[in-house]
Amino acid sequence: MKSNIVIIDYGMGNLRSAQKGFENVGLSARVSSDPDDILKADRLVLPGVGAFRDCIGNLRNGGFVEPIKEYVATGKPLLGICVGLQLLFSESEEFGRHAGLDIIPGKVVRFPAGMEERGEELKVPHMGWNAISLKQEHPLFKGTEPESYVYFVHSYYARPDDSDVVAAEATYGDVTFCAALAKENVMATQFHPEKSQSIGLNIIKNFGEL
Repeated sequence: MKSNIVIIDYGMGNLRSAQKGFENVGLSARVSSDPDDILKADRLVLPGVGAFRDCIGNLRNGGFVEPIKEYVATGKPLLGICVGLQLLFSESEEFGRHAGLDIIPGKVVRFPAGMEERGEELKVPHMGWNAISLKQEHPLFKGTEPESYVYFVHSYYARPDDSDVVAAEATYGDVTFCAALAKENVMATQFHPEKSQSIGLNIIKNFGEL
């Protein structure tokens, strides 16, 4: 029986790119803007591009918040991508203080200004390829080599209250941050697996096969 993989369309995600990532590993994923489709899903993907404030606002206005929380309570797998990871947290300081989904206790904060590496100032947003260090043995990362390089685009990063949820870390300047999380059936990556070539596609495949 085929899994019903649903990618939430709330007006803020790189939807086609995420959908194509699943297609590239032989999995069918459906983009839906209907909150009623969330609880019908076997696998749920929460993408996100842009500002946290706008993303959480669109989720609320579209009626997605309670269905997402109800879905998580079923124990079925959820994958957050980029801002989709950040939305899982209690709050973000981007453009003021904004409450998130509060599925993962913690806060989303900005990279500090003036970070340097080898005497050169680092730009924010953090954009490009960066190595990740795996912190959990998790099925999402089956086949992922240590210190694999994946693709990031972000100015903010999540600080979970419980470090045990951190599945992978990355370092930018003097900041080591949560690059991926996993807590029971909830998983998320700050990086874009759909843009991370074979390493990212393997992560997508692993999620689809959970």
